[in-house]
Amino acid sequence: MKFLVSLTFLILSVFSFGQVKPHTIELIDYSDFPFAKTKINVENPSSDQTNINIDLLSLTKKHWDTTTYNPYKNAKINFPVEIKFDDSTYTSPISFKKVVTSRYGWRRGRPHRGIDLDLVTGDSVVSMFDGVVRFAHYSRGHGKTVIVRHPNGLETVYAHLSKYAVKANDIVEKGELLGYGGRSGNARGSHLHLVINYKGVSINPEYLFDFSEQNAIRSKNIWVTKNWVQPGLHNSKRQTKLTVLKTKEEAIASLEKQKKVYIVKRGDTLSGISSRNNVSIASICKSNYIRRTTPIRVGQKLILEYVF
Repeated sequence: MKFLVSLTFLILSVFSFGQVKPHTIELIDYSDFPFAKTKINVENPSSDQTNINIDLLSLTKKHWDTTTYNPYKNAKINFPVEIKFDDSTYTSPISFKKVVTSRYGWRRGRPHRGIDLDLVTGDSVVSMFDGVVRFAHYSRGHGKTVIVRHPNGLETVYAHLSKYAVKANDIVEKGELLGYGGRSGNARGSHLHLVINYKGVSINPEYLFDFSEQNAIRSKNIWVTKNWVQPGLHNSKRQTKLTVLKTKEEAIASLEKQKKVYIVKRGDTLSGISSRNNVSIASICKSNYIRRTTPIRVGQKLILEYVF
């Protein structure tokens, strides 16, 4: 009897050893081992990674610097610029409803060159599009930051992270994990600071993308004028009036300023006039040759210029 039991146990052990066990590596928490997961790397792809997208590899040919936030400091851009998209939607960088807590524009006397999305420290942050990680490093102000370069010339910047899940030169797919949200760097509470750059110049993200649940790209062809890359013309507390420019002719025509005369009323402030008329304070000051600290008086005529 003992012999039969021992034989049965031996047979089961051999059978179990020969079986192929399920692949469970994705269940590991990579937050403590940020580079443990095997990724395709443009510097040293393995022999079985032969289907690397040629367009992605070409992204590393010019202005490729994995240690500098902006490698385009000497590049010249002739506006208006056309940005093209293959898809009509993007992947949300966070996995829940997007709440914009601060917009692109002038904020507390300084330019805010991206938008802030609310999250909790440890929440996953993923790539909006396919691309190559150009930068995964600590950046002054932005803290732990990942920058992904995409085939259409854009770079998406994910700042204030708590941990990385990628490294420079990694090829990432749309929706792939980049890191975990946090409050590193100069951050007042945990949030994702999302910046959209074109050759080192920030573009108002809400001009390109709808940050509602639809995750829509506003157009497959979008022309960007200088008005959409100057934070001083926008207000970080409210969304700028949007008119998407789909042709070069529309872009050029949009630069023709429409003027309106506003007569100052009792109780008016530059901030109030700016908010009610959808014109930035910087634009009002520039059009009327005044400063933010210049007193305004009842009955005074101010020129408001609309460029969007």
